[in-house]
Amino acid sequence: MRAEISNRCEAVEECYEFMLAYAAQGLLTDEGSKSGGQVREFLHRTVKALTGLAETCAMAVKDEGLEPADKYLAFFAVLDRDSRDSLAAIELVLAQPAISSQLIDNLNASIHLRALLTDLFLVDEILKKHDNPVEQVVTNKGD
Repeated sequence: MRAEISNRCEAVEECYEFMLAYAAQGLLTDEGSKSGGQVREFLHRTVKALTGLAETCAMAVKDEGLEPADKYLAFFAVLDRDSRDSLAAIELVLAQPAISSQLIDNLNASIHLRALLTDLFLVDEILKKHDNPVEQVVTNKGD
């Protein structure tokens, strides 16, 4: 389950990185260029990755017996809100007949998307620590 969560986080992060490059190209539309064709693909992958992400995280907490469960679940409620807010913005962009670099630049600047990315960085880092408990012990020895 952790691998699925990590893959979903990675899909969103890759989309964001692609959108940064797309925004810098100054394109008026997503038609007629290689990156223009890719922008919708990246956005659709992100929609798929975000759909049900918080629920998947909550199931992982239960399945793996992570404690304190209430702290994880409280954060996943935040992740769910941020995911839904970001999904609304992404789906609005996807509904447009043309996706310009400026439109993507505005999406990148969205506080909703930035909050989501920060959430995902936190989740991803926590998962890495649970995957590598020896690293966590070594890191904490110097505290």
